[in-house]
Amino acid sequence: MPVNSFEHYPLSWKPDLGKMKGPRYAALAELLEDDIKSGKLKAGTKLPPQRELADFLDLNLSTISKAYKLCGQKGLLSASVGNGTYVSSDAAAEPVLLCGRENSHIIEMGAIVPSVTANLKVKQYTEKMMKRPDALQLFSYGAPGGTKRQCEAGAAWLKKSGFDTDGEHIVPAAGGQNALTAVLGALFETGDKIGTEPMTYTGVKTAAKFFGIHLLPVRTAHHEITEEGIRYALQNENMKGLYVIPDYQNPTAQIMSLGTRKMIARVAGEENLLVIEDGINNLLEEEPMTPIAAFAPEQVIYISSLSKTVSPGLRTAFIHVPDRFHDRLVTALYSMNISISPLLATVSAALIEDGAVDEMIAGRKKDIRERNMIVNQILEGFVAPAGLTAPLRYVRLPEHFTGKSFEICAKQAGVEVYGAERFSVGNRTPEKAVRISVTTPPSMEVLAEGLNRLKALLK
Repeated sequence: MPVNSFEHYPLSWKPDLGKMKGPRYAALAELLEDDIKSGKLKAGTKLPPQRELADFLDLNLSTISKAYKLCGQKGLLSASVGNGTYVSSDAAAEPVLLCGRENSHIIEMGAIVPSVTANLKVKQYTEKMMKRPDALQLFSYGAPGGTKRQCEAGAAWLKKSGFDTDGEHIVPAAGGQNALTAVLGALFETGDKIGTEPMTYTGVKTAAKFFGIHLLPVRTAHHEITEEGIRYALQNENMKGLYVIPDYQNPTAQIMSLGTRKMIARVAGEENLLVIEDGINNLLEEEPMTPIAAFAPEQVIYISSLSKTVSPGLRTAFIHVPDRFHDRLVTALYSMNISISPLLATVSAALIEDGAVDEMIAGRKKDIRERNMIVNQILEGFVAPAGLTAPLRYVRLPEHFTGKSFEICAKQAGVEVYGAERFSVGNRTPEKAVRISVTTPPSMEVLAEGLNRLKALLK
């Protein structure tokens, strides 16, 4: 025990210096990480002020600062100006969501995977492409930034969402997650802060952590980001960008109002704020709502993918990019080797040009409607309201559960779901809730069986 400390010093964390090996800051960071992941330090715990901890441990302030910074870069800590440093609400949660369909003993309702029925049409179009005289060219290197045909097909795809843009502002990518990763890598620096809703898609969390970018929960009211929250984050937290999922938000399945979309577009223009709009679920809405990008095309990166509405195997996404970011994004996609395959891009373009995607989207919606009717019936009283074409649902839990504990119990009952801790941003206590996939179970019967197992746990 350091000479200038005493036994009952009121600190929330008192690391044992006797276990420290190697450089003090790295060893201290390792102790902090171990205590967080073991559960000794709970999510939302406020850590001691750096100066007080340095005094207690008889270490330099810089040693404490470096240790906190290391853990912050790993997403374990959340710091807010004037409020201190807290253990992140998702610090002990597994961020990677993988589909466990190969495990026949588990009903997969965690990962969101569309049904395979539409793949027959994709197969037919691919076989048609293979019969073309220039088919061998489809296995060559693709053009950086996509061909004119691919980009124009992307513009036609976005037009289905009510967003009129042109091929010159479209960049194809190999799937929505790759598109998002490239945007973060190309347009942000290590240490930058990007605002999100307090609960957000795990894919942006893992990509941000990879680049050392910090996600910042923006204040909300009635489940929607507020203008006051955005302006506060800009003025007080040095927020550099904003990431939102307006359509069937992941994980809550909320749909952002038109008023909030227009507000975000207006503030983005006034403050020169870059908005990343993830429109992956837009075309699943009964009547797709106008994207934010339509109101502020020079301030918004708009990402739309064919995975949830057509086929995940196509690995095709289209990104609307303002002129000033175009070259940087194309370079990032090329450098990170996540440019789209010429074969998949050509098949996707053909499906869009021929109108085949419209039939496939309609079929996808019909299937999800029928599934959601089953969800609403079996989990009545627990599942949060959502549109009938929502591919995911948010289930609120009884008080004695946490999202993580229910996730464990559900898996023991043979159902995979994901607790709210996985989606939480910042240091607030995660909601007692889980997200379930409506689309992943291979049949209505399997879906109903999984829901009934969850209902038994909830009851």
